[in-house]
Amino acid sequence: MTTTVDAMSLAYDERSDLADLLTTLTPAQWEAPTLCTRWRVRDMVAHMFSYEELGTGGLIARFIRSGLNPGRANAIGVAAYAHHGTDDLLALVEDHLRPRGLTAGFGGRIALTDGLIHHQDIRRSLGLPRDIPADRMLCTLQFARTAPPIGARKRIRGLTLIATDLDWTTGTGPAVEGPAEALLMAIAGRHGTVDDLSGPGQQTLAERIGG
Repeated sequence: MTTTVDAMSLAYDERSDLADLLTTLTPAQWEAPTLCTRWRVRDMVAHMFSYEELGTGGLIARFIRSGLNPGRANAIGVAAYAHHGTDDLLALVEDHLRPRGLTAGFGGRIALTDGLIHHQDIRRSLGLPRDIPADRMLCTLQFARTAPPIGARKRIRGLTLIATDLDWTTGTGPAVEGPAEALLMAIAGRHGTVDDLSGPGQQTLAERIGG
């Protein structure tokens, strides 16, 4: 029996949880670095939602301006919100809980995957763990392992990933096992997250991440 995944609803729920977290942060936490060390929490929020208000023309213009470089396109989006206060950024999040435009792609999987990973970039850096609903995690893991912007393919090539808290595994070769959240953050290339994993393939994955 095949279960249909409503990724758009999952993305909405993930963004709602992020909004709830953001309302609790202190000014110092908004300025703190995330796992993407070049971005503070406020920068991460700007990045996540900077595509929401772009129509097709605006999206094309941003990528042309960036020289078709995704990293530069993201930087342009962050810069566009550089002078927004935290209340403005929170309002941006709350006004776009339901993805649209680019992030609504693949039935909402872009928003869900980008949102869940970056939500954890914020939480891990601030020492604020949470329990992630299994349906969101499973959908994100499945999409993240092949989504080109994440670059997971080259990191997990020749390895078997095994979630110890969910019924999920992928790949062949030496095993890397651990909590699903740690697997996700490791295949997304986040430094230090592989320390939460174990197995004969752990060192290989750590070397591919670079730390």
